[in-house]
Amino acid sequence: MTEVAANNISLSWYEASARQRIDALVDSGSFAEFIGPELREMSPHLAIFDLPEQFDDGIVVGRGRLDGSPVLVATQEGRFMGGAFGEIHGAKLTGLLRAALALKQDILILFDTGGVRLQEANAGELAIAEIMRAIIEARCAGLNVVGLIGGRAGCYGGGSLIAGTCSRLIISEQGRLSVSGPEVIETNKGIEEFDSRDRALVWRTMGGKHRYLIGGADAFVDDEALAFRGAAIDALRDGRRCDMAVLEAEQARLERRLQRFGEAEDAVDIWRTLGIADPSDVPALPTGAFLRAANDRENADDAR
Repeated sequence: MTEVAANNISLSWYEASARQRIDALVDSGSFAEFIGPELREMSPHLAIFDLPEQFDDGIVVGRGRLDGSPVLVATQEGRFMGGAFGEIHGAKLTGLLRAALALKQDILILFDTGGVRLQEANAGELAIAEIMRAIIEARCAGLNVVGLIGGRAGCYGGGSLIAGTCSRLIISEQGRLSVSGPEVIETNKGIEEFDSRDRALVWRTMGGKHRYLIGGADAFVDDEALAFRGAAIDALRDGRRCDMAVLEAEQARLERRLQRFGEAEDAVDIWRTLGIADPSDVPALPTGAFLRAANDRENADDAR
């Protein structure tokens, strides 16, 4: 690496704020924020519901350098309204993606979101659609759009749909990725279907290890800023094209996954089907041991 990150390796990605994550991710002193705090671009809708506003509406966007290369960065603040998308929040990310296309620069999205704000539902849903379109346009132009997931709020709802359009996803064990959150499933289907208070169930169903094992994420890292930084550098170097052949291959992969695991009642059943030697031990495995188990499973599949 030609440059070093500002913070040391002990910084927890899960515990860090949005701005701390940026400082730890990009080269030291290289980040410049667009639409900074002094501009106070805040949601026009929250005051109507007597809800607090925030000067950046829960998302920081700007440009920096990663290992010496220019990159655009967006990072969500999960501590403000769960990192949820509203009109201003979504417009900032859409604008950054359009800037990436104009500047021909790769982009990193640091997800930390529960989805769309109920108070701005229509505006938030429209923002999700605009963001997904902008990502596909950027990828079709040959740019990398890499998502990083490991924050307190996870990556749920519309955020998970956006993550699904990224060229690559990096996730930690603390990261959670799902279209519907635990409470949403329980509310709509009942506690018998999904107990949102069962944290072990939540993490083995939506957590980073499970998403990595079933192909929902491309890299699995420790909950350390430097680990995310290294994986982001690798992801930008690898790249991934976006064309009809790639989309058709992904659709076929998802269909095979559904056929293979559709009857499974628990993630442990899926891990067993995948060939993990001791599937019940997966949640307790440290990162190194987990990745070795995952690689052993992949090698066994290749041998067959």
